[in-house]
Amino acid sequence: MAKEKAPARAELALVLDCADNDRLAEFWCAALGYRRVRAVAPYVSLGPPAGHGPELLLQQVPEPKRVKNRMHLDLRVPELEPELSRLLACGAGIVRGPFDDNGVLTTVLADPEGNEFCLLVWPGS
Repeated sequence: MAKEKAPARAELALVLDCADNDRLAEFWCAALGYRRVRAVAPYVSLGPPAGHGPELLLQQVPEPKRVKNRMHLDLRVPELEPELSRLLACGAGIVRGPFDDNGVLTTVLADPEGNEFCLLVWPGS
C-alpha cells in the first residue's frame, strides 16, 4: 500500500471585491490594525503588522455590490464600546443592531462600499 502524501500547507487569504481598493484599504487598515503589504492592480494586499494572521486581499472589480455578502468577517471584541464608535468614525455604517443573537451581542455593520461585517461581543470575554 502506497503511503499518502501530506497535503501542501495552505494559507488562508480573504478576498473582498470592491470598486475602490485604495479607499477600502484605508478603512480596513484602520478597522483591523492591518497595514498595506503590496499592491499590484487590481489587488491591494493587507496584513497584520507582525505578519501572523490572514491576508485581506482587496480586488477591484467593475461591477457594483448588489446583494448581501455570502461570506462576511466577524470582529470579536470584549466590549461593544468604544469599538463601535471607533469603527463608525473610520467610515462604517450600522446595518442592524445591536441585538442579542443567541447570547452574543451582535451589530451588523457595513464598510464604505456596503460589504457587511459583524461586531460581536462574546459572553464571558
